[in-house]
Amino acid sequence: MKLTINILTPQSQIYSGEADEVIVPTVTGEIGVLPNHVSLLTQILPGELRIKTGEKTQYFAIMGGYLEVANNLVNVLGDYAVRAEDIEVAKAEQAKARAEKAKNEKVSLEDFATIESELRKSLLELKVANRRRRPS
Repeated sequence: MKLTINILTPQSQIYSGEADEVIVPTVTGEIGVLPNHVSLLTQILPGELRIKTGEKTQYFAIMGGYLEVANNLVNVLGDYAVRAEDIEVAKAEQAKARAEKAKNEKVSLEDFATIESELRKSLLELKVANRRRRPS
């Protein structure tokens, strides 16, 4: 028996398919979802989401949202998500550098929050991209 997994963001559907397990960062820690998991609705924290099918693992960077599990259907409703192989490392490093530079300048609290959010996003993307390069 397999899970049907959908990862959706406001912009697009990032993933749709079947898998043996999905591991998601939540407010209560990492949760592993296997077939026949109890129904669940929980908040997702920024981090690395993993989908396992047989010996293969796919990695995703996710910036928060909600996880819904019911009847072997797993819906991940993310604020932002990207597949590890779609992360442009050079672009993420540039965003990190821009955000770090802007953090040191005098900016409003609103701008600071935006800069901090961009920095977290780029750091997460780099972490997941680097993880993908190592054998799983």
